[in-house]
Amino acid sequence: TEMSNIAFSRIQRECREVVTNKDIESTGIMIEMLNDQLTRMKGTINGPPDSPYEGGKFDLDIVIPENYPFHPPKVKFTTRIWHPNVSSQTGLICLDILKDQWAASLTLRTVLLSVQSLLALPEPKDPQDAVVAKQKMAEPQLFEKTARFWTQHYAKGKGEKDAEFVIKVNKLKDMGVSEDQSISTLSCCGWDLTRATDYLFS
Repeated sequence: TEMSNIAFSRIQRECREVVTNKDIESTGIMIEMLNDQLTRMKGTINGPPDSPYEGGKFDLDIVIPENYPFHPPKVKFTTRIWHPNVSSQTGLICLDILKDQWAASLTLRTVLLSVQSLLALPEPKDPQDAVVAKQKMAEPQLFEKTARFWTQHYAKGKGEKDAEFVIKVNKLKDMGVSEDQSISTLSCCGWDLTRATDYLFS
């Protein structure tokens, strides 16, 4: 399906805006076209400072609908992330402007900046991932440690990974569980190795 001319010229302009804007560069936001029709692109955002995502680089898959800008782009994380408003399995994002609060005046730049600020200010009461949201509300410190571990592991975040977490992941890997599944299951089980093992092998 061809995108309308309105959508095409609008997307061209918006991409130029992201690529040439100096303020945006400092926030670490980037867009890369994946096809000539401009319907698929890869966005990149930096994890915001003073958050467990700090230092991470997160990639987003952006699909532009043919009736853009009257309908929002479809945006999801392709870098795995532990966040109440993003599915830890699929990367789908729960953000009002990507759903019912979308307005034709919004741009790709606004979308990427909004996703970035969602990382700094999670909304666990309106979750996309209930397990993560529950952890954020009940055990905020464990949530921070887990989110930082995921950032270091999946988003090239800096710093030494939590040694205890690494040992537990390796124990599950020794039992034949894949690394991704080990991290995911331990995170969902509050890093309780017995619970994670029961869940995987029962």
